Amino acid sequence: MIRKIIHIDMDAFFASIEQRDKPELRGKPVAVGGSSDRGVVAAASYEARVFGVHSAMPSKIAARKCPGLVFVKSRFDVYKADSARIMEIFRDYTDLVEPLSIDEAFLDVTTNKKGIPSATLIAREIKSRIFEATGLTASAGISVNKFLAKIASDEDKPNGLFVIRPEAVKDFIDRLAVDDFYGVGPRTARKMHDLGLFKGEDLRNADLQMLIRNFGKAGIFFHQIANGIDDRPVIPHRERKSVGIENTFHEDITTRDEMLTQLEMLEKGLWERIKKHGSFGKTITLKVKYSDFDQITRSQTFSEPTENPGQLRAVVRDLLNLASLEKPVRLLGISVSNFPPKENSGPHQLTIDFD
Repeated sequence: MIRKIIHIDMDAFFASIEQRDKPELRGKPVAVGGSSDRGVVAAASYEARVFGVHSAMPSKIAARKCPGLVFVKSRFDVYKADSARIMEIFRDYTDLVEPLSIDEAFLDVTTNKKGIPSATLIAREIKSRIFEATGLTASAGISVNKFLAKIASDEDKPNGLFVIRPEAVKDFIDRLAVDDFYGVGPRTARKMHDLGLFKGEDLRNADLQMLIRNFGKAGIFFHQIANGIDDRPVIPHRERKSVGIENTFHEDITTRDEMLTQLEMLEKGLWERIKKHGSFGKTITLKVKYSDFDQITRSQTFSEPTENPGQLRAVVRDLLNLASLEKPVRLLGISVSNFPPKENSGPHQLTIDFD
């Protein structure tokens, strides 16, 4: 059976919510995030994107690119509430909903609760209901697998709907730039270009062993999607792979004592998140980002999960000893990952807490 997969992606989600709720922002370039020299753009409206402003860009650079840029503080409680309404609309059509983030998801509507035979009609109906419920627009991509559906949702943004039908898959992929393939970042794209691979047709005709030599296991994936093969199912429940916390400082910190003070606060916050998650990981990771934006991570893995905050604290200090402290630090983060399978993890009781 040919699958019918929809990828729904909200249009400039955070920024669009701010423009919806604050009419004075409509039509203006908006960035959600802090406006200070230490701030980072969490989301940008389409008016701001015209100037090259995008998420994860330092606010200082964004303001320079777009002199009229309006910064607004994030309101994650509002974003989460809108996201919950949107996800409920998805589940009116299918239980096979796989959220990728707060503002996008895959839906498998091969068979659906409403018995609608056309995935395109379902996508149109969902877009209309989202707008009625939230006043926000979404873009939809429809095709036979997840890779193509995700690519399709970017083809006609904003408020778009693009379909890649089964008979059009080969021609569409052949014309697609390798830079636009899922999983191909700037570095991989440059390497592909060096190998003479510029379009999907080049990748489809490339020798599989050559791809494996140059890209490892990812070479197999690239070869498959270039041939329109993507059998990944839509998974409605995704196990969380890590729990983490981080902080970007208003001013760079330079001494070990300052870092220990910051890490102690992060450890307390992380432990609260671990308790809410209800599972304990075997790997602890320290993340350090320097003033020049260079970044390192240091990790330690144990045979058993970390189940008390004292052990977490001790390991984080050991990891800090392994990190270079010669440059000022702008961000510190810690995370726990490598969770044991749920069926093998019995109940845990926390009896020790931070002072």
